[in-house]
Amino acid sequence: MDTPGTLHHVMIRGIERGSIVRDDNDRNEFLKRMGKLAKETATAIYAFALMNNHAHILLKSGSRGLPTYMRRFLSGYAQYFNRRHKRVGHLFQNRYK
Repeated sequence: MDTPGTLHHVMIRGIERGSIVRDDNDRNEFLKRMGKLAKETATAIYAFALMNNHAHILLKSGSRGLPTYMRRFLSGYAQYFNRRHKRVGHLFQNRYK
């Protein structure tokens, strides 16, 4: 259960070990969305590591909680990625951990 203000280490993985970013444009979009939503939801991002097929984010959830932030972030980014790379289906393996 998430209580606003809780510190989380979030892990996100690409489905079947696939890429979640393919180039600098994807990296920039991922980071832009992460930051914009953090501001909108009062989520504090302390650190992150973004690799080609997974990411780690250390954050403190805002007043709307972690699930709201992650749902909006991952859904929006997956739609962007699928449109840009002309693909369909899930981008991320399971839910974030």
